[in-house]
Amino acid sequence: MARILIVDDSPTETLKLQGMLEKNGHEVLKADNGADGVALAKDQKPDAVLMDIVMPGLNGFQATRQLSKDPGTSHIPVIIVTTKDQETDKVWGRRQGAKDYLTKPIDEAVLMKTLQSVLP
Repeated sequence: MARILIVDDSPTETLKLQGMLEKNGHEVLKADNGADGVALAKDQKPDAVLMDIVMPGLNGFQATRQLSKDPGTSHIPVIIVTTKDQETDKVWGRRQGAKDYLTKPIDEAVLMKTLQSVLP
């Protein structure tokens, strides 16, 4: 199926998302901060990125902006996956270039449907 990059500083969240993705036949790449996530996306060109917001260093909004502004990665859809559920966060996330915005805890069916909607 697709290669999905998970960018999240929580090993627990990463493991949960990885389990859902692999169960549905996707290959998983992982980064535990925004800077590593951007570097991995540039290097590996995943089919989509699941991006947490609250991370040390480069946060998810900044990393999403970098990916969406870079001609080498702007085609990769970013889905923000976070506990931040304020409408202002959702609007800001989309302004940074995110294709969708999901709040934790993540429902597997919703995640798969959202991925399907952004994948080519």
